Amino acid sequence: MSTVVISGAQWGDEGKGKIVDYLAQQADTVVRFQGGSNAGHTVTVSGEEYKLRLLPSGILYKGTTCVIGNGVVVDPQCLIEEIDNMQKRGVDTSGIRLSNRAHVVMPWHKLIDELGENLRGENKIGTTKRGIGPCYIDKADRIGIRVCDLIDREEFAAKVRNVIKVKNLILEKVYNHTPLDAEKIIREYEGYAKRLRPFVCDTIALLNAELGMGKKILFEGAQATMLDIDYGTYPYVTSSHPISGGVGIGAGIAPKKIDTVVGVVKAYCTRVGEGPFPTEQLNEIGDKLREAGHEFGTVTGRPRRTGWLDACVVKYAGQLSGTDYMAVTRLDILDGFDEIKMCTAYKIDGEIIHEIPASLKVLAKVEPVYETFAGWKTDISKIRRYEDLPENARKYLERMAEVTGIALGIVSVGPNRDQTIVLENIFGEQ
Repeated sequence: MSTVVISGAQWGDEGKGKIVDYLAQQADTVVRFQGGSNAGHTVTVSGEEYKLRLLPSGILYKGTTCVIGNGVVVDPQCLIEEIDNMQKRGVDTSGIRLSNRAHVVMPWHKLIDELGENLRGENKIGTTKRGIGPCYIDKADRIGIRVCDLIDREEFAAKVRNVIKVKNLILEKVYNHTPLDAEKIIREYEGYAKRLRPFVCDTIALLNAELGMGKKILFEGAQATMLDIDYGTYPYVTSSHPISGGVGIGAGIAPKKIDTVVGVVKAYCTRVGEGPFPTEQLNEIGDKLREAGHEFGTVTGRPRRTGWLDACVVKYAGQLSGTDYMAVTRLDILDGFDEIKMCTAYKIDGEIIHEIPASLKVLAKVEPVYETFAGWKTDISKIRRYEDLPENARKYLERMAEVTGIALGIVSVGPNRDQTIVLENIFGEQ
């Protein structure tokens, strides 16, 4: 097996960065295939934290190629800041490759994102205001600016001058905001182009050539299934496809070339932003989960909404991505609970259902059907073999696999690389 996709199986913040970092030690290449700087992956190595936004989580392995694919929308300022921070910390960044087809986040994207969210008032989506949605809008509207344009000085200047005419009309007439200065933007982005040009290449050709050579490639999704623009809790979603199907579009790899899909599942559930959340705990349990798990956004610092594991959501994610294995994270956060609950179905108007309603009105009304498990009340952070986990922890995990129909592959018992229990060799025989 040479290609593995890592996809979030809930609402994001499942700990994908840790799982990608762990599996990256076996990979030749790690690829981000969608999303933008609104994603936040935290990787902990020897107690030291690295917070990533655009860089693939394989960046911490010297010699690993780290690809930012064509499906990513790239804020060049943010990417350069990440590269500089990594270099200051002694991390080798020579393996970064940036797709020449990736779209570029421009100043008007971030400004319109913020102004639009503020205008929505009580109907706000919960965007990070980093210009991701507006950049994808321009991509679909066929007026986007790509990395290949960014590094072509004349082409970039011409496109900025053309597009900004419309954007300034929107800013002035819709939002009553002062217009942007095209020439100032062109000068600023010329500096970004100079810095990023050495990393730019045709990543589609690169990845397909690597597949032809039998190299091991790890595809890293940002956000998660329930934030997918088609399959998530629309409109409280992101603007791309975090499911495994997004790899074909966002990295230029044919779907039949994907060997294995790993769904990352937090042992409880969190989400950021607005929208229905059936298992949310607006009580002491929710507070305890948030505090024990330090559940605050990597990018925004916003407190996350917290609740019990929703196995219906995980099962749905598995169906959409063809998930082979679960990587269960943050099991250790549940160490201090006397009892733990898992939602295994929904009840609405007296009827039991297992599917995820498309209507948010309906989803907001469902009542979770819980199964209750006795807690294990012991520190599991030093355990490295599955059979050494407390019996109650194993019962919880095995019921999760039974309800979702997805096999256990990895169990994480802490943030560090070595706090990982491997049940299945994801990349196959070494």
